[in-house]
Amino acid sequence: MLKVGLTGGIGSGKSAVSAELASYGATVIDADAIAREVVEPGTPGLSEVVAEFGDRVLAADGSLDRAALGEIVFADADRLAALNAIVHPRVGERSGQLMEEALAADTKVVVYDVPLLVENGLGSLYDVVVVVDAPDEVRVERVSLNRGMPREQVRARIRAQADRDTRLAAADLVVDNAGTRDELRARVAELWRELSARAQ
Repeated sequence: MLKVGLTGGIGSGKSAVSAELASYGATVIDADAIAREVVEPGTPGLSEVVAEFGDRVLAADGSLDRAALGEIVFADADRLAALNAIVHPRVGERSGQLMEEALAADTKVVVYDVPLLVENGLGSLYDVVVVVDAPDEVRVERVSLNRGMPREQVRARIRAQADRDTRLAAADLVVDNAGTRDELRARVAELWRELSARAQ
């Protein structure tokens, strides 16, 4: 089984790439999706986040108010570290369960969609590190259009992540996503051929 670490900064198109890879038959373990799962209402994860950050991070329906939490943690490295200390161990545990299921199913390619792979120095955990790349201004534009996030907030998130050069230096393979969705599909098809060959 080939273990692929897939990463890219906010707005790079990493989720689009992982969805395409899943359509080719890869098992995708999405750290972001798991991170949402472990702080759903009623979970010990959410209780711990509220104990750490207070009720102001709760929405009216009792779910996590991600925007409110984001404003706190993306402006303060210590607060971000406190959040990560709650969420990351739970994500690791759930990822392990999904990996065991993939092994049992004899999956050839497992893609770990890990936003902070470079920041947390996780490259050595994977056989191949794939970085989805796009220029910063393209990413700012994309996120502000698609998620309605103010541009300055997007730039703050980009600054909180590894810079582009550092991320590219960690890559075994790079998927350029500066262009259209069709161009991206063609690049992912090439990527899949490469990963399949390595999985043999």
